Amino acid sequence: MKIALVSPYDFTWPGGVTAHISQLGHQLTAMGHEVKVLAPFSPSRANGHDQNFVPLGRTIPIPSGGSIARISLSAWLYRKVRGILQRENFDVIHLHEPLAPYLPLAVLQCSSAVNIGTFHAFHGSTRMYRWSTPVLKHWFKRLDGRIAVSPAALSHVEPFFPGEYQIIPNGIDLGFFGAEVNPIPELMDGKVNILFVGRLEKRKGLRYLLDAYGRLKWEYPDSRLIVVGPGNPDKYCYRILAERNLQDVVFTGSVDHSLLPRYYRTADIFCSPAIGKESFGIVLLEAMAAAKPIVASRIEGYSYIASHGHQSLLVPPRDGEALADALAMLIQNPDLRAKMGAQGRATVHCYRWEAVAQQVVDFYQATIERSNGSKSPRTG
Repeated sequence: MKIALVSPYDFTWPGGVTAHISQLGHQLTAMGHEVKVLAPFSPSRANGHDQNFVPLGRTIPIPSGGSIARISLSAWLYRKVRGILQRENFDVIHLHEPLAPYLPLAVLQCSSAVNIGTFHAFHGSTRMYRWSTPVLKHWFKRLDGRIAVSPAALSHVEPFFPGEYQIIPNGIDLGFFGAEVNPIPELMDGKVNILFVGRLEKRKGLRYLLDAYGRLKWEYPDSRLIVVGPGNPDKYCYRILAERNLQDVVFTGSVDHSLLPRYYRTADIFCSPAIGKESFGIVLLEAMAAAKPIVASRIEGYSYIASHGHQSLLVPPRDGEALADALAMLIQNPDLRAKMGAQGRATVHCYRWEAVAQQVVDFYQATIERSNGSKSPRTG
């Protein structure tokens, strides 16, 4: 098949949706399909791009769901999109966040292919869909097939745009995150390493992990907290660090993607204290691929992936004391850490990209057949 993957978000900035599209594209190509990625991008951040990447519009940052979405609002996109679609004649156009402005809407308006939409977001708040539903129904009706990455994502969109959805999860590069790599040598000094990976945004809940670590540190002095991810701690984090004079907290800042498996390898425990607005939890899959036990918030997106008492210990969000108790249980019990890590490693196999991409292709084929063969695919 000839497939277009469409992102509303700037492809030069890291993010869950862009990473999903990139990995899916690589896997579809490996399966023999012809794939092009259509997305906005920032020329100043580009280090060159693949010949199968089609840049469409520069972006502006817009607050969205507790994060920053970098999207293009260029009024000139429509004509360019129409020309590309006429020239390429795709069999399937797979739009990620298909109702996000503006590129997916322009593609949907111009497309004569089979249109698939994947819904990733779970903002907690439904304000955006509530006010925009009457306007967006026109484009929603142009979707021939709809995917949600989790029940949380489905519950976010389906009340406003009812219909038939298939749940197909995000995938994980099991060979990459599960590789036998060397740990970070300066962090391998016998201390129990607790790892956090994520952007330092309020919704990721770092302040609650610092609170928990502050409760633990005096009882377990041979422990360390490693914080990996871009951004700066907020004022609440700085206050906890200063008031409790916390030691052994390592902020690495943003690290190259190639180094992430080494940080997971270095960790004894992985912790993700997000307060909500997570539709899935890619970092949990990464930790499971690395066979690490997890302490995380009991939120809808995380509970879909990890079970309490098996791969993880799940605690109420925004609860530093409960986080501390769960972390203490794992610090005290290396055997439990090993058991939960092994269970996570066994569970994560069903999320490997080879399996997820096959589900996506099967959905493409079923949607094409449901369209009565009027948009027959080319063979890959």
